[in-house]
Amino acid sequence: MTEYKYTNRLVKETSPYLLQHAHNPVDWHPWCEEALLQAKKEDTPIFLSIGYSACHWCHVMEHESFENEEIAAVMNNNFICIKVDREERPDLDTIYMTAVQMMTGSGGWPMTVFLTPDQIPFYCGTYFPPEDRHGMPGFRRVLLSVAQAYRERREEFYSNVKAIAADLKNSNTTALAPGKPDISILDAAASGLIMNYDARNGGFGAAPKFPPSMVLTFLLRTFLRTNEKKFLDVVDHTLTKMAWGGIYDQLGGGFHRYSVDARWLVPHFEKMLYDNALLSRVYLDAHLLTQNDLYRRIAGETLDYVVREMTSPEGGFYSSQDADSEGTEGKFFLWTVQEVKAIMGEEAAEPFCRYFGCTPEGNFEGKNILHVPESIGAIAQWGIISEDRLQEIIQRGRRMLFQAREGRVKPGRDDKILTAWNGLMLRSFAEAANALDREDYRQVAVCNAEFLLSRLRIDGRLLRSYKDGRARFNAYLEDYACLIDGLISLYEATFNAGWIREAEQLAGRMIEKFRDPQGGGFYFTSEDHESLIHRPKEFQDTATPSGNSVAALALLRLWKLTGDTGWMKHTASVLETMASLMPRHPAAFPHLLCALDFHLGKTKEIAIIGNPCEKETRCLLDEAFHAYLPNKVVACGTGEDLFLLRHKQRIGDQATAYVCENFTCKLPVTTPGDLAVSLKDQYPSSI
Repeated sequence: MTEYKYTNRLVKETSPYLLQHAHNPVDWHPWCEEALLQAKKEDTPIFLSIGYSACHWCHVMEHESFENEEIAAVMNNNFICIKVDREERPDLDTIYMTAVQMMTGSGGWPMTVFLTPDQIPFYCGTYFPPEDRHGMPGFRRVLLSVAQAYRERREEFYSNVKAIAADLKNSNTTALAPGKPDISILDAAASGLIMNYDARNGGFGAAPKFPPSMVLTFLLRTFLRTNEKKFLDVVDHTLTKMAWGGIYDQLGGGFHRYSVDARWLVPHFEKMLYDNALLSRVYLDAHLLTQNDLYRRIAGETLDYVVREMTSPEGGFYSSQDADSEGTEGKFFLWTVQEVKAIMGEEAAEPFCRYFGCTPEGNFEGKNILHVPESIGAIAQWGIISEDRLQEIIQRGRRMLFQAREGRVKPGRDDKILTAWNGLMLRSFAEAANALDREDYRQVAVCNAEFLLSRLRIDGRLLRSYKDGRARFNAYLEDYACLIDGLISLYEATFNAGWIREAEQLAGRMIEKFRDPQGGGFYFTSEDHESLIHRPKEFQDTATPSGNSVAALALLRLWKLTGDTGWMKHTASVLETMASLMPRHPAAFPHLLCALDFHLGKTKEIAIIGNPCEKETRCLLDEAFHAYLPNKVVACGTGEDLFLLRHKQRIGDQATAYVCENFTCKLPVTTPGDLAVSLKDQYPSSI
């Protein structure tokens, strides 16, 4: 058993990130009433540190500073020290990240914030080295200076604090009046987005590059709406470059968090559940539109990675995997040419290394990140080898290296289960089950939904996080919205109307607890949430879609399936609130733009009357689900338990499809070919 010199209050937490700090010499508290009351009672400022388990620089700052006994003593003697996992408490992260950005012009993690006993921030930063380095002030010096300023310049200090508190309270409002959403917003947004396109490497802007999953999803919709091929070209190029890059795990599937260069070669090696949920979905959509087998493979391998590495025995999806293993960034994923030869043999290793860009000098600290610098056809032309033989070598080599890699020490895994991120992945598995004819994905989705509704819901109310048998923390808007959205897709994968009933119940509670009747849209936290210095409201899509944008699209889908116009009214509130900002800052609202595209587009309400387990019905369903039709809802069954199925009959004894727009239906059809004709105005005329 490991002997620890120190143990602090974090040892009782469930968050892997907090537990990593449970044996620091710092007298850490979690965010709790006890710590906040102590700060007020002793008139002591709060040192707030926010990060997450997969954050590389969070680990660095812990090792350099929080494990340092002298620095810890300065912290303990001058501050109430609070450590927060941003993934468990996104409310605190949102509030104080806003403050960091206001005060410094930038942000990131680890987030370092000094607060008054009333929780108002007065000095902020991100990573600090232990001593002065490269123009950055050392953490020890920062601690001592802040403590001295709090003691000796209190009046000056509090005048600044009042201004910061006022700015935070005003951050929910915009100077722009609500507007009427129309097609011109979509056109302006799409044109604005591709102005920043990197025509050489794919993606947008310069390094570092984050995978722009939601932007690509919106541009796919734009191509379908406009039939302008330039939008598809941007998506196609970017998806191919990412799939060939080091940002994609070429052996095990799944995407790393981001690329530190413009070429997608060198990733920051952590893997996040939400990235892989969103990316698997856009690759799936691109496959449906283009029938490109690369996209089908990447979507499937990404979801298979989640099943293999990120799924709990109970059915929940884990949060992330670290960048580091054995204390070294990326070690698990790197290869030398000698290692490849030892596993595959000299003859096969040569074309394999050529295909995956492996060289004796390496491309990352003397070793190689596997990536695909050129196509199989180009490699085959280089040597006396057929394309089929090269494909065989590549596939065999991938299997062999993957098995060898399984013997290595794996990166750490954050095994807490978050409702919002699970909702995103639930939708991806449900949609992939239909699009790829994968019954195993359907079962993964069902198991996940059953887990979330049984373990993360108490008396109708959702909770945020689950680990080691404990569900904790009030759920946020994004938790409700993402789970509702996932349940709607699960209905379309199973046609069990119970999932729609569950979605409706959650939607009703979300509206009751989060709606802003005066300002429009939804708050980040519920009306009965813990009292904080600010009740934030987020519309901007960041690494994940905002709760408002997911809610907007999910409620539209729910309206189309149930016929209840009340759901649509709340979407209109969100879209009208942001109508002026979306075309001016499209990169900040890509998922909300998808909701607007659904709202304004020719939504297909597809009702198929038949038993979904019978072959005849399944053929009609395949026609609906094997095409790229993002603005659709599908209901199927032989009863009238869902609005979209009511008053619709079979033709004879045949399974029958009804295609409707705005609840006005075309003539029913009974064959997949006739259904394709009914859907054809959603297809682009050329690809």
